[in-house]
Amino acid sequence: MSEQSLHINQLARGIATTIVQGFNRHFEIFQRITAGARQRFEEAEWRAVQLASRERIMLYDHRVRETIALIRDLYEIKTLDPQLWREIKHCYMRLLLDHQQPELAETFYTSVFCRQFPRQYYTNDFIFVRSSISTEYIDSEETSYVSYYPGTIGLRESIVNILKNAGFVLPFENLGRDLRNIYRAIVQHYPGKANRKAQLNFQISVIRHPFFRNKAAYLVGRMINGRDDNAFALPILNNEQGGLYIDALVWGEKQLSVVFSYSQAYFMMEHQVPSAVVSFLQQLLPRRDTSELYSAIGLHKQGKSAFYRDFLHHLRHSSDEFVVAPGIRGMVMMVFTLPSYPYVFKIIKDKFAPQKEFTRQQVEEKYHLVKRHDRVGRMADMLEYSNVALPVERFIPELLQELIETCDSSISFDGDKIIFRHIYLERRMIPLNIFIETADDEILERVIEDYGNAIKQLAGANIFPGDFLYKNFGVTQQGRVVFYDYDEISYMTECNFRKIPPPRFPEDEFRSEPWYSVEPNDVFPEEFGTFLLSTPKIRKSFLKYHRNLLDARYWKEKQDKIKEGQYEDVFPYPEALRFKR
Repeated sequence: MSEQSLHINQLARGIATTIVQGFNRHFEIFQRITAGARQRFEEAEWRAVQLASRERIMLYDHRVRETIALIRDLYEIKTLDPQLWREIKHCYMRLLLDHQQPELAETFYTSVFCRQFPRQYYTNDFIFVRSSISTEYIDSEETSYVSYYPGTIGLRESIVNILKNAGFVLPFENLGRDLRNIYRAIVQHYPGKANRKAQLNFQISVIRHPFFRNKAAYLVGRMINGRDDNAFALPILNNEQGGLYIDALVWGEKQLSVVFSYSQAYFMMEHQVPSAVVSFLQQLLPRRDTSELYSAIGLHKQGKSAFYRDFLHHLRHSSDEFVVAPGIRGMVMMVFTLPSYPYVFKIIKDKFAPQKEFTRQQVEEKYHLVKRHDRVGRMADMLEYSNVALPVERFIPELLQELIETCDSSISFDGDKIIFRHIYLERRMIPLNIFIETADDEILERVIEDYGNAIKQLAGANIFPGDFLYKNFGVTQQGRVVFYDYDEISYMTECNFRKIPPPRFPEDEFRSEPWYSVEPNDVFPEEFGTFLLSTPKIRKSFLKYHRNLLDARYWKEKQDKIKEGQYEDVFPYPEALRFKR
């Protein structure tokens, strides 16, 4: 080996080791924050729960920047040497052979590289476009799940052991009652006596550690009996008086998928081998991509990486074209979609409609706010990317022209590629205004009720949507109403909710301008009905369930609770599933 080759090899090993150490430090801090979830839950420190969630989301970018700075200081790396970075990647791959989080470490490496060097080097020679390490059957000191056998020790004792092994310090306020509730709920899912018999393979497998989110802990697993294989979750709540109780049995893939929805905040779930947990979850939720499941347990950067790989694969194996997304054109965002792929792509426009009095930077901050905040199942998560290259030939001419006219500063062209400097991706939903047009009376009433529930739950989480128009909400596959247009959101505590003062003179009501002063943060809830309730059927349903949304006193009461530190209970399962206490 020549002296130059030896030098490159030693330098590559040093840089690769520094990046691995940077990742290990990140994951250690990530795990430390996550491990604190149990104590925060048992001590009912709900404010601390929110702060920890935000801290963990912001952690990744801090560690990437820290690692880049360290590489530059230690090795004086300022420009890209292709030969060196190819060798760094090879050295890095060797360091991951016995690693317990190799897929996460690969994503961390890719982030470190991409934040330093130009897009033309984003190939598998330099970054992990494809994963190089298998995550199957990675060993750890403890298994990812534990199996129990009711046929041997009985169903009641199995559930007792599941709860005991969850490791809670607080006692259950009435464990006997909770066990009876669970047993009755399980029996209801097996209607015939023959179906209730224990088969030879009767077993319950539960992920070892609870999933913590907001004010609940969830034990997640599956029950196998003969050919029946059912996913389930047991939500556990703190009565804030020194005891715990089981609130419901969430049963089956459909109900569990709402618990793990992309509109929910990220879980905190501690385990040394995240890929093992994701693998188990995918057995419970086969319609959920690995990208969604990684994001669900707080590893949203890995979720982004897995998503992008899936998307590139889909792009290579499809031929349909990108088109403008269905719905009313946005005043701030240009939105398009690939019909064969269930996501929309959102680009911030160069110029906003006159009534949108804010800047591009403010819009970006709104989206970051949503990422950091508790979404209470009512705000869609988004994936944010930079320098995304897509084939020009896959865009219909009308869309391409509109992108050039409205988003010129955010795009460029490189040969047969169109490059998006900044882009957001969200799950595609049916816009609520379109859904309403074809809904029959029964479905219309249900969706308007859920629309109001979404607004109320967002308000309880200190989020004021700003623009309540139906086009800013979507309907998910589960039929839930979710908010997805964030350019006008603000914190509830920043709003000044007012009642419109009575007119001074009869002529005031006919004036084009209000007869009262209006400040930028003033909100007049009684005005909502003017632009929301012009259709009689919608008005009837809305007033039946949500008349209080038109009353400033309702909003002020919400504000007062938030300021006093009272956080409302919002759970991702129907009220009908909750056990009676």
